[in-house]
Amino acid sequence: MKSWEIKIGEGPIIATAIHDGHGLSDEVAANMKLPKADRLREEDPFTGDWARLVPTHIIAKNSRFQVDLNRALWEAVYKEPKDAWGLDMWHEKPSASSVERAMAEHVEFYANLEKAYRQKVKQFGRVVVLDLHSYNHLRDGPSGAPADPKSNPEVNIGTGTMIRSRWGLLVDKFITELGEAGDLDVRENVKFIGRQHGSWAHSAFPDSVCVLSVEFKKTFMNEWTGELDTAAHHALGQALSATFVGLTDSLKELGARI
Repeated sequence: MKSWEIKIGEGPIIATAIHDGHGLSDEVAANMKLPKADRLREEDPFTGDWARLVPTHIIAKNSRFQVDLNRALWEAVYKEPKDAWGLDMWHEKPSASSVERAMAEHVEFYANLEKAYRQKVKQFGRVVVLDLHSYNHLRDGPSGAPADPKSNPEVNIGTGTMIRSRWGLLVDKFITELGEAGDLDVRENVKFIGRQHGSWAHSAFPDSVCVLSVEFKKTFMNEWTGELDTAAHHALGQALSATFVGLTDSLKELGARI
């Protein structure tokens, strides 16, 4: 079974959900001490549904606990609790062969990502990638106080891996339109600045690919039980969809062939 879903469709927008997956290989599952619910809490469930709103989308099927596709190759496998929020994950430390297989999966994923991006860049000249994630805000438990909204916006846009002067007008328009469409608190680089995916893309395609690392606070689900609030999830998807015309217009202004 392929470890990701890649669909190439129309338009200059790409959506990715590289932490959506929950799957584990038999080998990794046998060594996994962490309960499924705890694993799910640190994954980004339901982000793949938003990614599918875009005709061109890439969605990971395997869990970040098997291989984290948003970390550099050397740190893509969580070996110790300090690598993953202090969680006690393994019955035994992952074997060298297990780590090697996970790293091979990481390498193959980025090879496929590069192929997809090159195809789109060849067609349009410039493209934008919505790198969709979600984050927890009830770290003190299901009945604990939510994290302070002042430092935990409803949507965090990570742009720390790009040369912002190249894409600033697009970024500003996206933040404004997403906030207005969903009546959302959308801020830039407050909680996250982006990581390996954005860093890799902005290095490989500095003038042609703009990755917006979009982190939705998990107000659309119960992060402790995994239960989805369908209406809230749908509303966020609608707000995201409302930005697509503006993103396309921004790319045109930057010289994309649309």
